[in-house]
Amino acid sequence: MLFHTSENDEDQLRGEDTATADTQDTESQKDLELAEREQQLPLEIQEKMNRGVLRTGFTTGTSATAATKAALIALLSRKPVNDVSVSLPKGKTMNIRIAWTNTTKEQYSATAAVVKDAGDDPDVTDRAEVCSTVFLNDEVGIVSIDGGNGVGRVTKPGLGIDIGKPAINPSPTKMIERAVSEVAADRLKDHGVKVVISVPMGEEIAKKTDNPRLGIIGGISILGTTGIVFPYSTASFAAAIRQALDVARAMGDERVVLTTGGRSEDFAKDLFGKNLPEHCFIQMGDFAGYSIRHCALKQIRKATIAGFVGKLTKMSMGIKQTHVRGSHVDMEFMAHVASECFPRIPMSILEEIRNANTARHVSEIITAYRITGFFDLICKKVYEHMREYSKGELELEVIMFDFDGKVSGQFPGGPSYRP
Repeated sequence: MLFHTSENDEDQLRGEDTATADTQDTESQKDLELAEREQQLPLEIQEKMNRGVLRTGFTTGTSATAATKAALIALLSRKPVNDVSVSLPKGKTMNIRIAWTNTTKEQYSATAAVVKDAGDDPDVTDRAEVCSTVFLNDEVGIVSIDGGNGVGRVTKPGLGIDIGKPAINPSPTKMIERAVSEVAADRLKDHGVKVVISVPMGEEIAKKTDNPRLGIIGGISILGTTGIVFPYSTASFAAAIRQALDVARAMGDERVVLTTGGRSEDFAKDLFGKNLPEHCFIQMGDFAGYSIRHCALKQIRKATIAGFVGKLTKMSMGIKQTHVRGSHVDMEFMAHVASECFPRIPMSILEEIRNANTARHVSEIITAYRITGFFDLICKKVYEHMREYSKGELELEVIMFDFDGKVSGQFPGGPSYRP
């Protein structure tokens, strides 16, 4: 299971300035707004959301900026710094507590640290220590920013950052540059400033993110376009999907495999891993329709959807975000699919299906009674909904795994993936 940070709170689509793309992007935004309103959350979090008291946090980009500002103040004043005010991209400011500062005896450099606070969001980088070390040098007027220990390096195209550069996104870069100017405008007239951002636990944290498959090696990314973490925002997951598609296209790949989670991805890799690189496997999670739409927008030639009976059944019912409230599997729907496969199916079996506890339970009933074609028909219905959602602009394939990783259903026909 890969966890996404919640820092890509907004993003923009690249190269989509046609009227068609604008229309599709508007529809995608509506999907995200629906998911934002209706996502299933822990009861405590839902109650906080209803009362409007969910606590926001700040991004790794804001953390790095605050640490940079504090380190530079400490270097110039030779005094410790307890807190700083950070200018955010949209005109707001935020006061950030500084965990510690340290200045070298020779006064050549100073380091400060901020403990990143994600608020009420389950962000994998929450409580990570983000450090900044600043140096004065002779490169007059130049502010250079690099990544140190625990900050990833970009090794693949499609991320908006040059290969070989640290994974510090454009918005945090601008925030850091502004912070340096606010503190050291006079010093920049006869000196330069070098900034090195580090995250001591970054390499370990990165293993829980999408960074390795995206080609960001050795640590986390320094992210955040507004500087604020909005709890349980679906936008961050959506941004991760778009970014993964960008990497696939930039690497020259025209086919992706969209999975509903880590386990289905593992099974998909067993099936396709010899023919597709890792960056072509994308966990779409609950955002099936959204992912398919953006495959079409980014001119992916073929998308394979792979998952288990539960989420694929929801998708076959036309549910695009499979985690929203009210999106439970309809046993009556599954009974109807069974009757389509076996018109003279006994009523007793239909009643078993209607009274089943879960979609998995239904699959066990279908298998026990050897009702052929059921899983293929579910896949076909998914195909039809997703094809409509993509406006028929890409080749689609739907594969269902059983819980042992064997292919139990597929559509359309062609080479069988069954053992």
